[in-house]
Amino acid sequence: MAQRWDFDPQYSAIQNKIRTSTMNLSKLLTPQVDSNKLNYSALVLRIGFGFLMMNHGFGKITHFNDYAPNFMNFLGLGGEISLALAIFAEFFCATFVAFGLFTRLSVIPLIFTMLVACFVAHAGDPIGKKEMSILYFCAYSSLFLMGPGKFSLDAVIFSKRNS
Repeated sequence: MAQRWDFDPQYSAIQNKIRTSTMNLSKLLTPQVDSNKLNYSALVLRIGFGFLMMNHGFGKITHFNDYAPNFMNFLGLGGEISLALAIFAEFFCATFVAFGLFTRLSVIPLIFTMLVACFVAHAGDPIGKKEMSILYFCAYSSLFLMGPGKFSLDAVIFSKRNS
């Protein structure tokens, strides 16, 4: 004998809502990555971390003479050259990253700069002082692995070249 709720239209509507919300939850929890979501993720990472790092580099450009005498000489080239290399990475490479131009090449100096900042410049500091460089390192490493995505100048340039 069939139960009363098997034929109740209101109960059937509730079942459909439960089924739909369960399917939406399974989409949220699935380990598969949609290529559009990956492209948007790369865009958000590039723009966010690119422009935030440009701010650090711009500060070093505008106060070059103040930073240069005390800047860490990690390669033995002198404080001014070390500062110029940091500015190259933090401003110019970050600009390229933000616009998605030569992204994988541009993140290499940024990754190196963040490793130096974390493990050399802030070697004796607590984790709170190293945290920002670690976050930037993780973001730039992710961009190196995933690439710039289709919403980038790299995609525009190289898709025309390959056509």
